[in-house]
Amino acid sequence: MSRADGPPAHGADGHPAYTVVVPTAGRARLADLLADLRAADGPGPDEIVLVDDRPDPGTDPLPGHHDERVLHSGGHGPAAARNTGWRAARTPWVAFLDDDVRVPADWPHLLAADLRDLAPDVAASQARIAVPLPPHRSPTDDERGTAALSGARWITADMAYRRDALLAVGGFDERFPRAYREDSDLGLRVRAAGYRIVDGDRVTTHPPRAADRWTSVRAQAGNADDALMRRKHGRGWRDGAGAGTGRLSRHALTVAAGLAGAGLLATGHRRAGWAAALGWAGLTTEFAARRIAPGPRTGTELVSMAVTSVAIPPVACAQRLRGELRVRRGPSPDRALPAAVLFDRDDTLIVDVPYLADPDGVRPVDGAAELMDRLRAAGIPVGVVSNQSGVARGLIAPDRLTAVNARVEELLGPFGTWQVCPHGEDDGCACRKPAPGLVHRAAAALGVDVRRCVVLGDTGADVRAALAAGARAVLVPTARTLPDEVVHARAHAAVARDLRHGVEVALAGAR
Repeated sequence: MSRADGPPAHGADGHPAYTVVVPTAGRARLADLLADLRAADGPGPDEIVLVDDRPDPGTDPLPGHHDERVLHSGGHGPAAARNTGWRAARTPWVAFLDDDVRVPADWPHLLAADLRDLAPDVAASQARIAVPLPPHRSPTDDERGTAALSGARWITADMAYRRDALLAVGGFDERFPRAYREDSDLGLRVRAAGYRIVDGDRVTTHPPRAADRWTSVRAQAGNADDALMRRKHGRGWRDGAGAGTGRLSRHALTVAAGLAGAGLLATGHRRAGWAAALGWAGLTTEFAARRIAPGPRTGTELVSMAVTSVAIPPVACAQRLRGELRVRRGPSPDRALPAAVLFDRDDTLIVDVPYLADPDGVRPVDGAAELMDRLRAAGIPVGVVSNQSGVARGLIAPDRLTAVNARVEELLGPFGTWQVCPHGEDDGCACRKPAPGLVHRAAAALGVDVRRCVVLGDTGADVRAALAAGARAVLVPTARTLPDEVVHARAHAAVARDLRHGVEVALAGAR
């Protein structure tokens, strides 16, 4: 059973079928967007999916939410939230909207026109973003920051992606924890996979974001994400993503001058120390002047620019250093992460109950939810490949199997694909493990190379299915695993102590 099986290709009137996905942290402006979508005229979405990314939403309702489908992504950031949303969609197109944009009344018509008749190699259609600025005064530094979104490449404030393209590249990389660079990274990977991204004619409004004096300083956390971009895409990533040259080198020079001045003065080298201090002051003044010049130059703005221009260079450098250290601790480029990790269900993800037909009987194995979140956070799709012969034997009704699998997702989070064999041992099907059918189908549904998949399971059938498909296999033995199955796995695959160790082996690339 694949969540991607049988999606509607077109709406009732022939327009391209699409799902709207809105990741949200519960901002008040969500209510305005939802009101816009409800009032809009034209070919509506198959459904609107709200992905609540608050770490602990409790009982607090989302602003403006009525009948929209709500999923939860656990507070892991917009990349994880968007992955949760598009993987739950069943339509060929997924339209991502930020929760603080406004769409016009004819947005559905414009979206349908943008998507209609696009060539198969077009992965996405990007809207034009309009940022309304104050008409009677110059914009503040924060308002200019929002206005820059109007020229940003591949921004997901309003971006419609072909679901097959998202499957092909594994979706958003969840190692990007904030709304910064995760869309550029996706765009670069999609284009590297041979797709094109085109500009649409629809226009979406992005009001200036609420900000305080320290917003620009907090934004320097994005420098840590730039380290990951360079690690993934090389030195030329800025040109490819249209990100400009950045100012980090100037910030580094400013910090170096400040530290040198302080050190030299402290050690009695007054002339050299004052020279370095003047260099720091000059660089800081130039930076502040560049930020002040286009603004309203009110007293509040002048003070904010002066204070934050002193703080930004060291914070930017510290964040970049933090990002470099983080990526250096990650897997090396020559040890590629798996394209997907596929799990057997019973006795691997959940405690085995023979012919389980009651969703209330689902009990995840220790640490399963945490490990699934870890894989998703690393941008690695996860799927399930499971033999369920109880259907053929009449012991499990198909709708009860669906309910049990839905309960697994409630407890462990969304899986990119479910591939289930309902046949019996003597039915001669090509999907029942140890045949490779389920593994091949899972890789195809996720749009990944089966040779870069890893299958984790507790029986020799899981191992043999993976190897027959050309995938890697990790056996996670339980009480029902036969001794000769362990021997075979040690010779041809890998054996793990438990599920946690199995995921470590999958990520490490060890045999």
